[in-house]
Amino acid sequence: MTDLFSPYSFKNLELKNRVVMAPMCQYSVEQKDGIATDWHYMHYVSRAVGGTGFIIIEMTDVEPDGRISDYDLGLWSDEQIPALKRIVDACHSYGAKVGIQIAHAGRKAEDAEVPVAPSAIAFDENSKQPRALTTDEVKGMVEKFRSAVARAVKAGFDAIELHGAHGYLIHQFHSPLTNKREDEYGQELTLFGREIIQAAKAEMPKDMPLIMRISAKEYVEGGYGIDESSEFAKAYQEAGVDLFDISSGGEGPIAAWGRPGTHAAYQVPLAKAIKEALGVPVIAVGRLDDPNLANAVIGNEEADLVAIGRGLLRNPYWALEAASALRKITDVPKQYTTGF
Repeated sequence: MTDLFSPYSFKNLELKNRVVMAPMCQYSVEQKDGIATDWHYMHYVSRAVGGTGFIIIEMTDVEPDGRISDYDLGLWSDEQIPALKRIVDACHSYGAKVGIQIAHAGRKAEDAEVPVAPSAIAFDENSKQPRALTTDEVKGMVEKFRSAVARAVKAGFDAIELHGAHGYLIHQFHSPLTNKREDEYGQELTLFGREIIQAAKAEMPKDMPLIMRISAKEYVEGGYGIDESSEFAKAYQEAGVDLFDISSGGEGPIAAWGRPGTHAAYQVPLAKAIKEALGVPVIAVGRLDDPNLANAVIGNEEADLVAIGRGLLRNPYWALEAASALRKITDVPKQYTTGF
């Protein structure tokens, strides 16, 4: 029987368990240079010590104005590689594999003087007015993603995740709500994402998995649902995505009638639907902190991996404690064996 602590292998990614640390921004680059700090090192390595099988480093941006805030990580410069490599190497030494989420915030870049977007549509009345990227700038943005992925490979990451969810730039391009362009990138809403995928794959070893996080459902009036997201995910799969990380929302102020669920596992049905529609491995995320619930998602074959967010913020040893609660065997560090 497959469970939360069964090993998982996909291409060259070999995980000791199905526990994933979800990418969560720390907003802790105090020098505003995009370079990971001692905080990031402690934050991620402690989760490796704590038994997490797969750690996905937070949203890391392809250019300075692609950050949500100036305190975010970046990979637009070779100078940003060594600090990330130090984290990856240390996590590896404690048995965890590490991915990184490559992204651009688009119109949600709060500290950019003038954010960029597919179309000049602000997130809400309190957000900055973005300008629409020219066609040439869109093509240049694809190359910025390519360069960031190449740097991530140099840093030794085990997998790459492209952020196509939560209302950030790739999501903005494939959503009819935010893409009103008249050029080729408006005529084919997945073109931008597909070109980024193809650029990323060209820089990655052939046996390295490419993950994409998508919002499988929007929560605004006129937003897309699971049928539409299954279609664009299929286009991304054909372009080269190996595994999908299934979230939802983030595209705009939530409509009163469309609020997302607040109950445990409310996004799991979306992950299951994408998994079944595309025959592709998926990561489920969202209020899965209870070990029994996370274990059931794997055991019931609703997802292949389970991403834990807030639970791992509260407790870096969530995986070790989950194994203890579920009476599963896991590799407790010898220094901590008396605690388990």
